[in-house]
Amino acid sequence: MIEIDDTDRRLMAALQRDGRMTNAELADKVNLSASACHRRVQRLEKIGVIDGYVALVNARKIGLSTTVFVEITLSAQADEVLDAFERAVRLIPDVLECHLMAGSADYLLKVLAKDTEDFARIHRKHLARLPGVAQMQSSFALRKVRATTALPI
Repeated sequence: MIEIDDTDRRLMAALQRDGRMTNAELADKVNLSASACHRRVQRLEKIGVIDGYVALVNARKIGLSTTVFVEITLSAQADEVLDAFERAVRLIPDVLECHLMAGSADYLLKVLAKDTEDFARIHRKHLARLPGVAQMQSSFALRKVRATTALPI
């Protein structure tokens, strides 16, 4: 079990809000010396608690205003069917997330597209060609009510 204390949690929460702040700014926010802060962040990175740092791009500002959730049911549950599906779906750049589910569908995909016409292209070119698919149902998001990348620490 990885040891995470309250100071580590404060560090992670602050970095989730602003991953570009300097070490000095971060140290000040969590009431640590700069050297102690740096050591703790390095430790969190080394043990894999902090996976990496990214820039969050606004999808709408770059023309990707349509979010579609696609439920997929496979024809079988054999390991080779699941593996083939997962390998293929990883190659589709328009799929932001793919989750193996418990429930009525086997997988849930989150797809971003420019519009419905663009989603039709993605469906025809990629989704309809996924191996082992028995059924597919797409639901278009009407409005984003809440979205965050910050974990509840």
